[in-house]
Amino acid sequence: MRYAISLSIIIGVALLYGLLHKPQAAPVYVGVLHSLSGTMASSERPVMEATLLAIEQINAAGGVMGHPLVAVVEDGASDPQVFADKAETLITQKHVDVIFGCWTSACRKRVKTVVESHRHILFYPLQYEGMEASRNIVYTGATPNQQIIPAVSWSLAHLGKRVYLVGSDYIFPRVANWLIRQQVQLLGGTIVGERYIPLGSKEMQAVMDDLQREPVDVVMNTINGSSLQAFFQHYASQWDAARLPVMSFSLGENEIKHMDLQAAMRDNYAAWNYFQSIDSTENTQFIQAFHHRYGADRVISDPMEAAWNSVHLWADAAEAAQTCKPDGVLATIRHRSRLAPEGIVSIDHNSLHSWKTVRIGQANATGQFHIVWQSTHPIQPAPFPLFVSKQQARDYIQGWYERWDKHWVAP
Repeated sequence: MRYAISLSIIIGVALLYGLLHKPQAAPVYVGVLHSLSGTMASSERPVMEATLLAIEQINAAGGVMGHPLVAVVEDGASDPQVFADKAETLITQKHVDVIFGCWTSACRKRVKTVVESHRHILFYPLQYEGMEASRNIVYTGATPNQQIIPAVSWSLAHLGKRVYLVGSDYIFPRVANWLIRQQVQLLGGTIVGERYIPLGSKEMQAVMDDLQREPVDVVMNTINGSSLQAFFQHYASQWDAARLPVMSFSLGENEIKHMDLQAAMRDNYAAWNYFQSIDSTENTQFIQAFHHRYGADRVISDPMEAAWNSVHLWADAAEAAQTCKPDGVLATIRHRSRLAPEGIVSIDHNSLHSWKTVRIGQANATGQFHIVWQSTHPIQPAPFPLFVSKQQARDYIQGWYERWDKHWVAP
């Protein structure tokens, strides 16, 4: 009897020891690649933070297949070549299973070459100019038909048909405005002027002179980074939204707050898929989680939500594939859908882009957006708009690449 009791005690102690000393599952390393310095840092740092929040939430729920995620953060320094170098490092030296990152199309295009050469995977959370599809990139931001094209149609119908184009001088604004020019012409509007600003530049007098020269109904704005503050400071000294409205494609809640643009942006417009003002249970929970982690005074923008959603989509796909390796995730990500803060988001089987709801918001005095229009359902992504041919697009994009001495940003 004593022997039986002693044996039971020994077995119990052994089981308890095993539970307390259960081997930890090997960590899964994930790359986070954003600009933490340079002209894009103020926009990209919050996107990195939203990415890290999603990683923390997944770890708190048990990780992926029981494996904890470890974020390996690299600074792209607002430089396309640095982004490419850091992507190479993440894949070949840090051995990450996925990269979440990039903002500008110039950086994405350089990283695209890296991830394709290694048959790796990048989740890209930004709206962009389209004209691209890669078997190694999951695009969780908007294509032109999910942002630019509906916003142009809405603007011409509600704000006027005399359009001025201003953008940063790199590939996204050049291609976006090429599409806008053609669409405006098809809709009977007029492009009255067009000007490009070097990334990071604060020189806006030439733009202001253009706007004074002849009547303009609406400014279509594709400026990115720290130049946005200079543009709106100059703009606010001469105009307001009642006299000259601005429709922005790369400016959201975070840029307004970080750059103190609330007064200049008041009553002006932006086109996105997500605004912090969306009234839904999922969005309320997302906002609360972000505020709990980073502070109640913080705001959330579309790229931040898309980046957060990217991590959860990747984790879902990895669980379905029962592997975190790129090939396995790419095989299952095509079938993923999530009820996200912005609404239902699904990965398109053919293009690896996302089905998304389109929204137009008008900025208020608090720096938030009142949604003045939205699509009735998620829109299927069309990376190549129907009113231009793929060959036209390739020729136009390649032309700028050659003109800029094989770079995606103007010298």
